[in-house]
Amino acid sequence: MPVKNRFAELHSEITAWRRDIHAHPEVLYDTHRTSALVAEKLREFGCDEVVTGIGRTGVVGIIKGKSDTKGNVVGLRADMDALPMAEQTGLDYASRNEGAMHACGHDGHTAMLLGAAKYLSETRNFDGSVALIFQPAEEGGNGALAMVEDGMMDRFNIKEVYGMHNEPGLPVGEFSLRSGPLLAAVDFFTIEIEGKGGHAAMPQQTVDPTIIGTNIHAALQSIVSRNVDPVDRAVLSVTSFQTGSDVFNVIPHTATLKGTVRTFNPETQDMVEARMSEVAAGIAATYGGTAKVIYDRITPATINADEQAMFAEEVATAISGGCNEAPLVMGGEDFSYMLQARPGAFIMVGNGDSAALHHPEYNFNDDAIPFGSSFLSEVIERRMPAA
Repeated sequence: MPVKNRFAELHSEITAWRRDIHAHPEVLYDTHRTSALVAEKLREFGCDEVVTGIGRTGVVGIIKGKSDTKGNVVGLRADMDALPMAEQTGLDYASRNEGAMHACGHDGHTAMLLGAAKYLSETRNFDGSVALIFQPAEEGGNGALAMVEDGMMDRFNIKEVYGMHNEPGLPVGEFSLRSGPLLAAVDFFTIEIEGKGGHAAMPQQTVDPTIIGTNIHAALQSIVSRNVDPVDRAVLSVTSFQTGSDVFNVIPHTATLKGTVRTFNPETQDMVEARMSEVAAGIAATYGGTAKVIYDRITPATINADEQAMFAEEVATAISGGCNEAPLVMGGEDFSYMLQARPGAFIMVGNGDSAALHHPEYNFNDDAIPFGSSFLSEVIERRMPAA
């Protein structure tokens, strides 16, 4: 089965929605215009129920099928938020909101799910109900967790959930996914170093936090190379080193390192966190100072359930003629919280030869819309075939 003919007919309309959302990007939970637009469209389509304010600014629409013999409810999720960055595409529908840009394709994700919602409202050729989940704050705000903690899964009796993300470099019309871990857990850390400041001409009277920090920085890299199992994967990156001021003759009193850790295995995650504290404290003590590691677990690994991943692959293959095996990616995705709450799968759809995600010249490829909307609607019709 190729893409559904209905989405060829709706393509220009869905594209118009996408470009309107692109021109009005909203960051984190401030998706008020986008959420209102989504709710308005869902009501216009004839959804049986439209609920706003879930997870602060999330929207859920419910469409009931022609029958409901088993009480099945399948969730489909799209993210709505943009990034706090300036757009440099030069498009006639470029961002009108200064300092905000849809640089990750969430405008496309939202539009594709709206397209699927319109089609499913028209046909209702399934046995059960579909929960259309429009989520805020994927970019660093854990909007998925907020919606889960707001009781979304139990409130709508969602049994399983599916999500989709565009992938630059993957040809339009192609999909990729894998069973099990797909995207890494995201952790952030801050290392606060305290030494003893003083005159730079009299270093013997000081404990230099810059020396401590540079040695901690170098030693942290040995955690991945010497403590992590070589067949496992982990990344530890120090991304900020702040110490002192612009004064030439002062050894500062403190220094701060910041960075991120990415892992797939919870045991590896625990080990890396523990070793970071041991390494930092030990090196600081060697030089006569102290170091404290503040370790924050932001987002768990995105892990596809085997059964749902296999099913999603079947759907993608039916639409595109095949499905690529996705590589493990060290980036993170808060859809992982929904996958912790319910079994499901996260799949990639090709965005073609576009700029990379989070690049100021990125743009979602509208040619991908019929494929994404077809996949989402076909998930419902195949997972809950009409009685």
